[in-house]
Amino acid sequence: MGMRFGLLMPHFGEHANRRALLDGAVLAESFGFDSLWVRDHLVFEPHAEMEAANITFYEALTTLSAIGAVTEKISLGTGSLVPFRHPVHLAISIATLTRLVGDRVIMGFGAGTFDHEFELVGMGDLDRVGLVRSNAEIMRRLFTEDGVSHSDDVYSFENISIDPKPTKPIPFWYCGATPRSARLAAEYADGWMPGRTTLLTIDERVKTMRELTAENGRPMPTIGVIPPTSIAATHEIAFDGLNVDGLLAWANKRGKWWVKPASGEFATAEDIEGSLIAGNPEEVVDQVKRFEEVGVEHLVFDLRLTYERWFASIELLGREVLPALR
Repeated sequence: MGMRFGLLMPHFGEHANRRALLDGAVLAESFGFDSLWVRDHLVFEPHAEMEAANITFYEALTTLSAIGAVTEKISLGTGSLVPFRHPVHLAISIATLTRLVGDRVIMGFGAGTFDHEFELVGMGDLDRVGLVRSNAEIMRRLFTEDGVSHSDDVYSFENISIDPKPTKPIPFWYCGATPRSARLAAEYADGWMPGRTTLLTIDERVKTMRELTAENGRPMPTIGVIPPTSIAATHEIAFDGLNVDGLLAWANKRGKWWVKPASGEFATAEDIEGSLIAGNPEEVVDQVKRFEEVGVEHLVFDLRLTYERWFASIELLGREVLPALR
């Protein structure tokens, strides 16, 4: 199977609306995209270098349910769910979703970025990475067993069953760019999807994961990425208004786990190659091929930088980029 392609849906910020989500989903499926993805937040805080100061946020699983109702086969992914829900409740929600939309859900999970979301629900002092593992273990059992009992430092229950259960295994992806995230994905996940990061970082993490899975006898997780993307008919339009300086500043401030260029700092657009896809269709094709070279199997275009031309971007990708890559 060749590389798969998805879209991050505009369910947040100033461009979030019913038409963009539902008509956009139908259009994407008609062009042969493989997946549609949503983010997850309890208290949405826009990223200043990439998003306008607008706190609109359509809840993740509700949004996927609506998208699933107007599409037929396209996979529906969470990139990523944050562990502030009780895993039994979440298992019921995910299992119900699979019965409503079919067996096409990819369950991406991550430890989350913002402390205030966990503090809001009284989980501010908990080990969030541990919560991700607990969620994976509990939900996998609830999806396949009856009378499940579990006890750890956070969750304790006995003899719990859910119905309906998914009819097929749901892929569990670990989302995060840190070395630890990649190691954990190799240890117990079906896929790995870092957030915004560089090709150098992806290459290093994938090599580590191949070594670890070879040692522990596990299948290599699917490698996914979700880079911010700006595509337009011309190079100039694609780069117009892009805050490259902001992306570089973010990389130097927050990208502490990224593999740094030889200079030791992120100073040019080339230094953050992979954390941004931008250009005309031909340029985008060339950039996507670079991801494939480092082992990426599933690329999700994050169009939040240019959601104002959401439908035009889907058409450009669908008509000119995807056919050139398949």
